Amino acid sequence: MTYRAPVSDMAFLLNEVVGLKSLMGQGAFADVSPDLIVAVLEEGAKLAGDVLAPLNKSGDSEGVRLEADGVKTARGFSAAYGKWVEGGWGSVAAPVEHGGQGLPLAVATAMQEMWNAANMSFGLCPILSQGAVEAIATHGTDEQKKLYLPKLVSGEWTGTMNLTEPQAGSDLNALKAKAVPQGDGTYKISGTKIFITYGDHDMTDNIVHLVLARLPDAPAGTKGISLFLVPKFLVNADGSLGARNDAKCTGLEHKIGIHASPTCVMTFGDEGGAIGTLIGAENRGLACMFTMMNNARLLVGTQGVAIAERAYQHALAFAQERKQGRPTGSTLAPGEMAPIIAHPDIRRNLMTMKSLTHAARAICYANAVALDTAHYGADDATRAAGQARADLLTPIAKSFSTDIGCEVASIGVQIHGGMGFIEETGAGQYYRDARILPIYEGTNGIQAIDLVTRKLPLGNGEVARTFIREMKETATFAHVSNNADMIAVGEALEAGLHALETATDYMLANLKSSPDDCLAGATPYARLFGTVAGGHFLASAALAQVEGEDPFPVARVALARFYADQVLPASLGLVGPATAGAAALYALNVDAL
Repeated sequence: MTYRAPVSDMAFLLNEVVGLKSLMGQGAFADVSPDLIVAVLEEGAKLAGDVLAPLNKSGDSEGVRLEADGVKTARGFSAAYGKWVEGGWGSVAAPVEHGGQGLPLAVATAMQEMWNAANMSFGLCPILSQGAVEAIATHGTDEQKKLYLPKLVSGEWTGTMNLTEPQAGSDLNALKAKAVPQGDGTYKISGTKIFITYGDHDMTDNIVHLVLARLPDAPAGTKGISLFLVPKFLVNADGSLGARNDAKCTGLEHKIGIHASPTCVMTFGDEGGAIGTLIGAENRGLACMFTMMNNARLLVGTQGVAIAERAYQHALAFAQERKQGRPTGSTLAPGEMAPIIAHPDIRRNLMTMKSLTHAARAICYANAVALDTAHYGADDATRAAGQARADLLTPIAKSFSTDIGCEVASIGVQIHGGMGFIEETGAGQYYRDARILPIYEGTNGIQAIDLVTRKLPLGNGEVARTFIREMKETATFAHVSNNADMIAVGEALEAGLHALETATDYMLANLKSSPDDCLAGATPYARLFGTVAGGHFLASAALAQVEGEDPFPVARVALARFYADQVLPASLGLVGPATAGAAALYALNVDAL
């Protein structure tokens, strides 16, 4: 089956639940309306379903290949990318002054969900380009903006992020790539980077690499890292392409998933040095790169939502068609079998897939709205509050959503039974593709550490506590709703929030005195936070009052109630692991392990 974007669900979240409406009709978004958002989503859904989705399975089978003149993508990808550029989809949230449409990042995030649900190998390319636009727009020189942003915004060129090296992994202190100043404002870059998504391909005529490297006199560690813009082809002053730069793909990684996305080993300087220009200040590259990384972390979280939605649609279609067994009390004729969707355990699995997907989608969209508010809020206080909320939600959006992407894809395989383990059904591809998501752009363990050590202490814990208070208000509204299902939702959310408060108080009380104890519980704490936040957003969606609509719409109430009954109770069990401390982790010595 093909993919069909859940436009109504996406639009409802953006327009009624996660706060985007408060930014519409004013300032930078004066022309943005709920109807416009629906129209944009509907148009994007056509490209996703009709052009990108049909290439998903064939791209997985064919993969990519490295030839003498560079990387070749799977059949149909270059033409599909051309249609994507023609539709202006790279410019949705980009600045108007650089050729963008100036729509909210939240809308672009929903579009990224579509591209990645339809074809994750394809959708990875726009994610990196969007991050490059953000980094150059924020930290680049006027000349860099002039030469590179219009082509990156339009999609005529693509961008990459070059961080990791063979010896470094996630530890950027260990980076060794070098940058030598040439005295004319340029630098010669040399070194090897690995795991570079779309580091080379045949879909555009230029690729803009953002590369972390060290100057000759740079201090050790992350304080000595600078960021450089290194194009595949040098760009002349008039914007035309010049000579081929000394930056080449010298190998392709062979991965368990995302086969149609080229993951490259990039070598800079084999022939004397790749020419690059500095972005931002010397030795301040990590700060510049974090602009790109935080954008990418939200969008990787969105990939988790995307793969979950695609796996759910695939499993739902199979469950409706596959006939096996007879449910209790069946009135079927003797010998006749029922579709497996009639069986309680299949229903439980499908509802688990659906509710987790909706919860993660809401967290990611709320994260995007917080970033929009940080940039375009009406006043300084509003913008500061938006940035604080975005800082808090980013590690939760990335970790929770990518974890559930794997879990939902795995459930999808399970619903297919033995056929799910057979490649021809397609269920296995979603599971394989999803598995990278908790790893790249900072492993989910790193996200949990970031949440506990950096984001939780913001404002002496007040940023997190403000969000918890908002979630408590949702629980209260549900509890006094005079609707039996929503009252039950409110009670479950209150219990989850009590668990979250208990763990939060523990973290804030012990972070300085016993950091290892907090780090030991960081991952279960992040999952606890995401689980409760998901319940809050599902309850908010069920409580949203829309003119002309049933005050308690059946589908949204049923989803919130299922999540409250089947998913939220896990939050109570996460308090123990989150607050148990580190002693048990080190009870065995290395030899015993």
